[in-house]
Amino acid sequence: MRRYRLEIHTDAHARLKTMAEDVFRGFAERPRRLPPKYFYDAEGSRLFDEITRLPEYYPTRVEAALIDTLASTLMRSLRPADIVELGSGFSTKTRRLLAARAGGVPLRYTPIDVDEAALRAAAEQLEREMPDVEVHAVVGDFERHLVHVPSPRGRRLVLFLGSTIGNLDPPERHGLLTQIRDLLQSGDRLLLGVDLVKAVATLEAAYNDAAGVTARFNRNILHVVNRGLGATFQPEAFRHHAFYNGPASRIEMHLVADAVQTARVRSLDLTVRMEPGESLWTESSYKFTPDSTRAMLEEAGFHLDAWHTDARAQFALVLAAPAPRRA
Repeated sequence: MRRYRLEIHTDAHARLKTMAEDVFRGFAERPRRLPPKYFYDAEGSRLFDEITRLPEYYPTRVEAALIDTLASTLMRSLRPADIVELGSGFSTKTRRLLAARAGGVPLRYTPIDVDEAALRAAAEQLEREMPDVEVHAVVGDFERHLVHVPSPRGRRLVLFLGSTIGNLDPPERHGLLTQIRDLLQSGDRLLLGVDLVKAVATLEAAYNDAAGVTARFNRNILHVVNRGLGATFQPEAFRHHAFYNGPASRIEMHLVADAVQTARVRSLDLTVRMEPGESLWTESSYKFTPDSTRAMLEEAGFHLDAWHTDARAQFALVLAAPAPRRA
């Protein structure tokens, strides 16, 4: 008998409406932009899973190794009764933490993701593997739907892994961290994954793999728009371009038109013309230092509680505590 709970706060119709708004706004900007959340249809998710296993792409395996190393200590010291995860996907990394929890502590797990199928699959697997964990899943966009996270049942741990925080520009990043701060009370914690500033060659190789998987992943965003909004983009006519913007401390991913490209977006009654050399900016991936991470957290009402990194300082897991609210 199914015991997990699933709340749905967004559906296909709502996602297409939001996509239409984002595409209309993004193609009016210069440079033109699309939010990276539209990479992740079924094919995009498959391609990203392939990316995580590429030799050039270090973040996933380094973060997973850090979690394996720290899981027992973290769960024993924090003893959370309530775990909330943003952008949980299939909860692969989180199962390592759940498996390391202290015995006898009741636990509710609240994963939040726009992918209902992934949430159902993760919840069903957790029911089989860890029947003592209560799952209360929320289908929604974590930038819009954190208000639907259920009230805490004790000490809370919020997980935001994978350096997904780096896909947000500073204003959006601050807004989201402020929302997360509102979920927490004294004694609660945020566990945040951040990718670190390092050699440019290492950073750029991670987004320009020799097998071309990231290029296919990047172009897939246009397939998603074509299918969702009745558009006529030709993804293979665009060149993948990813580079490190040092002054901004971010990798930028673009799709560059090497010849004139004209596409119709039927749902918007919109014609898009892109000139040779013009780019569509599809993703930013900000990289952090200890100082920039501390500043980001403090501006949103946190203080940095612990900093864990690998021997080569490629990636960090950051434990942050809510700072006392000002009177």
